[in-house]
Amino acid sequence: MTPPLSPTGIVVSLHLHPRKAGEPMTPVSSIEVEADKGIAGNGRYFDRRRSTGGPGKRQVTLIEREQIDAHGKTLGISIEPGVVRSNIETKNIDLIALVGRQVRVGTVVLEFYEARTPCAKMDVVCRGLRAEMEHQRQGVLARVIQSGRIRAGDSIRPDPVTG
Repeated sequence: MTPPLSPTGIVVSLHLHPRKAGEPMTPVSSIEVEADKGIAGNGRYFDRRRSTGGPGKRQVTLIEREQIDAHGKTLGISIEPGVVRSNIETKNIDLIALVGRQVRVGTVVLEFYEARTPCAKMDVVCRGLRAEMEHQRQGVLARVIQSGRIRAGDSIRPDPVTG
């Protein structure tokens, strides 16, 4: 039986989206994150703008490694880091429980604003993966409140000042 997740966790891997849709994510050891813009160098998602001209909300994506492993076990496959197309894979924390709060990840403050919605690319990884990820089992979307750097191994916790 898996122990319950705690209110603090850890960054286990980081990934950047490519410029061209469908290409593999690029693993990195750290990322620079800019307020209201997202992750520097994050392909087509960095500094995206809404039709109103304001900053896009989808700036950073996170998912629990435990959730990925559970999906793989159900489907009888091993899912390697980065394959489910999240920027940050975590361990030992319930991300969904933090939706609506500000969370410190490394030196960065993120606002977790909603659960991710799985896309059709998940069924390219393995048929049935998209269905496994529905109902808040695919991590969260976040916008950047405070700029900084995130490294593999950094802690994740609700921000005591704002969260």
